[in-house]
Amino acid sequence: MIPFEDRVKGVLISTALGDALGAPVEKLSREEIENKYGYVTTLKTRWYKEALGEEATLGKRRGNGIITDDTLMTLALCRVYKTEKRHLDAYDLANEFTKEIAFRKTFVPEFGREALILDRLFYPEKHIFLRHVLANCEPREGGMGNMVNCGAAMYIAPIGIVNAGNPLAAYNEAIAFASGHQVSYGLEAAGVLAACVACAFTPNITVADVVETAIAVAKDGTKQAIIALTSAAKELKNRKSSYHESVKILHGSIASFSPMGDDVHRKLEKVGIPSNHYTPSRLFSIEELPLALAFIVYNDGAYYKTILDGINSGRDTDSIGVMAGVILGAMYGTKFIHEEDIDLLSKTNKINFDEEAASFAEVAKSMIEKDLQIIRKQEGIIGH
Repeated sequence: MIPFEDRVKGVLISTALGDALGAPVEKLSREEIENKYGYVTTLKTRWYKEALGEEATLGKRRGNGIITDDTLMTLALCRVYKTEKRHLDAYDLANEFTKEIAFRKTFVPEFGREALILDRLFYPEKHIFLRHVLANCEPREGGMGNMVNCGAAMYIAPIGIVNAGNPLAAYNEAIAFASGHQVSYGLEAAGVLAACVACAFTPNITVADVVETAIAVAKDGTKQAIIALTSAAKELKNRKSSYHESVKILHGSIASFSPMGDDVHRKLEKVGIPSNHYTPSRLFSIEELPLALAFIVYNDGAYYKTILDGINSGRDTDSIGVMAGVILGAMYGTKFIHEEDIDLLSKTNKINFDEEAASFAEVAKSMIEKDLQIIRKQEGIIGH
């Protein structure tokens, strides 16, 4: 039986691993990755933008195990739980979480120095600061007006951990918390991923169980996208389809729910042109979570192969790697993660994973025990 703390450590390291593997090739298409790298297999991948000069990198660094905001915000959420020691909602996002990302410095590996996480964030994540600090909005309305993307889902795994074994509670808490950041299918993805992580903590869990949980809690376009992609992945696995064919079919399947395809860059010629990209919809889904689940199904839960297939498929590579990683890290703990990868991630990003996992696992176990005590009391009342 895998110890709880090892599963927590597996989630945190897998967040960093998927993040750092995908970061150097983020926003490239599958074909561009293949042309430049073949098939990425190592953390020691050179960032493609380095060849384009300082103007392209904007003074940032990637490659050699360097993480991005996906991991930084995940660890920030862990710190909020360690401070509050209870379940969270949008008011906590507006308060302690905002303090973590906008007012307290931490080591930002892409900068190579101490900085505010806010200085590193993409605009949809800066929206947290705009809405809660500058606009002083009602916290549960914080996500309104934001670009709908995977920004909340990428750091939501800690909510799955503190609700380990209770996917519906994880879904509900993730929705309550992330409503301060995201809306529509961006918010929905956060809830579903938290539920998947909570489910993956269950002993002897299977890939099919995780997918079934995702479909059970998901709503609208997110549900339909997960059904479509995991069904396609199962068929691809059964007929032993090649990786290239599989990515082509999976990208074709997600196009009905996330129509921008490989054209993910913001360009001058796009400004002022109407589109439904990144806007609220009951029919759409982010593509990262359905793709992550599909690659888990396609590879029957194989740890490295799943993450590597995800990041080599292109587009939002680091977030796909993170989402696949946190589910598998919760399922397996650290037993499949290479020690040399853990060492590189630790040194490059100045993260003590043993310490981070131990301190967060202690808080999570305490919270889960309190929840169980409440359930026991309720059962006693009902029994009488």
